[in-house]
Amino acid sequence: MLTAPLPALVIVKLVAAGAVALLLVGLWTPLAGVLMAVTELSLAFSHPTDPWIHILLGALGVALEMLGPGAWSVDARLFGRKRIQIPLR
Repeated sequence: MLTAPLPALVIVKLVAAGAVALLLVGLWTPLAGVLMAVTELSLAFSHPTDPWIHILLGALGVALEMLGPGAWSVDARLFGRKRIQIPLR
């Protein structure tokens, strides 16, 4: 496995923590989900220990990015809740 220098690893972990904070409040959910997925997968490839927790968190970031913001998120308050209307036949 590749090992990253210590300052780069700290920066990647800080970016991941920032993305998680954005996801917790529901602000910029698609961007934060992608950011979380990219940073967690980079940690999975550069971290010398077990990579499966980072792979799991990266998959969670992708899933949250595809789902979008929830009803109680800041995104829903700022931009409105998006609802899909399926027409009746």
